[in-house]
Amino acid sequence: MCSVVGYIGKSLSRAFVFEGLSRLEYRGYDSAGFECLETESNQLACVKASGQLSNLVQRIAHNPIDGFVGIGHTRWSTHGDFSEKNAHPHFDCTKAISVVHNGVIENYHQLREHLVSAGHVFESSTDSEVITHLFEYLLLETADFKSAVCSLVQKLEGMFSFVIMMKQFPDLLLVARKRSPLCVGYGEGEMFVASDVLAFSEQTNKMFFLPDESVAYVYKDAVQLYDFFGKSLPIVTQPFSATKTCVDKGTYEHFMLKEIDEQRTVIENTVYALSQLGLLLWEQLGISAVDSQKLQKIVLIGCGTSWHAARIAQFFFETACKIPVEIILASECQQTSFFPDKKALYVFISQSGETADTLEVLRLITSYDLRTVALTNVATSTIVRQAQGFLVTQAGAEIAVASTKAFSTQLTALYWLANRLALCINGNQSTPMMQVENDLMHAAYLLELNVSTYRQRIVADVAVRYASYDKAIFLGKESSYPFAMESALKLKEIAYVFAQAYPVGELKHGPLALVDSSVPVYIFSHSDPFVYKKLLSNAQAVYSRGGKIIAFVYEGQDELCSIAETFFVIVGTISPLLGPLVMTGLMQFLMYSIAKSRNCPIDKPRNLAKSVTVE
Repeated sequence: MCSVVGYIGKSLSRAFVFEGLSRLEYRGYDSAGFECLETESNQLACVKASGQLSNLVQRIAHNPIDGFVGIGHTRWSTHGDFSEKNAHPHFDCTKAISVVHNGVIENYHQLREHLVSAGHVFESSTDSEVITHLFEYLLLETADFKSAVCSLVQKLEGMFSFVIMMKQFPDLLLVARKRSPLCVGYGEGEMFVASDVLAFSEQTNKMFFLPDESVAYVYKDAVQLYDFFGKSLPIVTQPFSATKTCVDKGTYEHFMLKEIDEQRTVIENTVYALSQLGLLLWEQLGISAVDSQKLQKIVLIGCGTSWHAARIAQFFFETACKIPVEIILASECQQTSFFPDKKALYVFISQSGETADTLEVLRLITSYDLRTVALTNVATSTIVRQAQGFLVTQAGAEIAVASTKAFSTQLTALYWLANRLALCINGNQSTPMMQVENDLMHAAYLLELNVSTYRQRIVADVAVRYASYDKAIFLGKESSYPFAMESALKLKEIAYVFAQAYPVGELKHGPLALVDSSVPVYIFSHSDPFVYKKLLSNAQAVYSRGGKIIAFVYEGQDELCSIAETFFVIVGTISPLLGPLVMTGLMQFLMYSIAKSRNCPIDKPRNLAKSVTVE
């Protein structure tokens, strides 16, 4: 969500800060700001703008501030609307302390009331501004600077990563982290601070991640690290590959379309990377082959698209491993009872590896000393560092907010992992791993083939026809039901259509009342004959009530085609378990094309952020 970038060193800061913010634009935001300590006046100078980063660039052109110390921010609104006054940085009363902040201060209301009663005047509606006023208050109350810092971070509840600049200390960036990522990169006579290493990926090959509940004093040529009680902490740096991440659309109109078309390649890359692990797999997973034989349960945890991937993968693990699988929606887990199971493997799925809800569940389960594995697309992410083991997909940078290739590579890795664990759990396996990998490669080929087969028809006719509807129903059965959920989510996210997914058998238990000629009904079939038969009988109930059916079917499912207003016959033959993976590209392209016909901002939908770093 919000992005934090800071610089202190031998060069002017503005160019780096703006480059860092632009690299993190894909995470989502609605306002931006830049601040520096001007060299000539020794004053904190700030420019903010509502809307896109380009608006801030234009504002800076009319007020070209710069300095050797600077901080920047892109904000995704939580407390207060998106406006210039609520954009970061925020100041204290004297305009001598400023902050950029990512996260949520949960006790901000109580702190704000106390500070207002003490005479402080707030200029924004944000929770973030309380940080500067509280720090101003504590500096007056506490003679020792470091004691004031400790008191500040101890009094703030919630999750946060922030960077503070102070007029009084022009050679210092004060940074702190609690349950929200923050990292520091080392240069020669300069230091970089950011909420994501991508911000400074070409500036350094040495960096470190702040430990949870830590404070760093960052100077241009040194860093001091402490816990929240002032105890000195060791700094564990790590080499960093300074490679440029491609964020260029090329000839594509939207990143989402580019990422749909990249899926065959990234699935193949994921399969290849997994196939090369060999015995290193067990070291990476944090569990031995012997211990994996004793597993009696798999638990899959995620949010949003990752939760949908988990629900589809439930069928992978139950079929291959022959043990129970539980699915946990991370955003609801903390409000439900948890029963730890020492014989279970807990798999956490997150595209960014920074999903706040999922990380909170990981911390909970880690406290019980249970086996945890992270599945993510970002090897340097928090979830990889905090889980016992990990697997990394090879989707590459996904810029569009709505997930496409991250989803398909998650399905790929989960299918592979299910079959690999089955080798140990069952002692033998009907499907050798070479066949598993070949099946995944074939599924990637069919995914691409089906998009190319129907691309022109969708653009010329289908998308335009269904773009006029503001409501839709999505139906599936067995593994095609969670796939229908993911499909409905895509239409909500990028086309702003109210879409609801149901298991098809639940129609008669209430949702059938919604069916009429004004609501398109998207039905995702299944290649298993028994499942198809059940799905067909309910589809006929939709047809008999005047519902407009858009059906995704398999070869030979002519009855469903005959009652559909529009249908797509999936080209090629594949295992029923991999049907959702094959359908993925075609579904995504149809939702993309509908959104395009509705003139929606596809890559950056309103109100949404790519990386959900607040609960």
